Amino acid sequence: MWYLYGMTSDLFTYNKGKVIQALRYHFITRKEIKIMMILINIFAIVSAALFFFKKISPVSFLLSSFLWFTLMIAFWFLLPIFIYKKSNTFKDKFKAILSNEDFVIENERGSRRWPWSAFSSTMESPHFFHLYFDTRSFFIVPKDAFPGENVQAARKILKAKIHK
Repeated sequence: MWYLYGMTSDLFTYNKGKVIQALRYHFITRKEIKIMMILINIFAIVSAALFFFKKISPVSFLLSSFLWFTLMIAFWFLLPIFIYKKSNTFKDKFKAILSNEDFVIENERGSRRWPWSAFSSTMESPHFFHLYFDTRSFFIVPKDAFPGENVQAARKILKAKIHK
């Protein structure tokens, strides 16, 4: 029955810690970030091996280690926190409507409607459904906005309506 008429979430807000975790999931799933992290880790391992075999100086090893720590901190902590603080979206209260024709998000100032075809893909992290418009822009909806069995119903609607 929910599939024919859609469903409406409870009113929800965003939890800062959960949003930052969801942003980390987003970054880690990006192909270019994965490749860069692999290359940085290979560079760190090679520099450690070269240092162990006394092919590079301790200063070179410290510089490469500093670079590794800086990039890991940037991707894991700074970038998600910066995006969270920059976006006013995470400070509002919303209601999501998953209808047969479209996805609607509402707050006290108004609403915005997207046809399902506007989304290119969906991803699920521990606390959110990620609805992607393209590889860089997306909207996250907390799973706890759908209490009880409604989270399973929301998952089914999203999988049925958003095709990769």
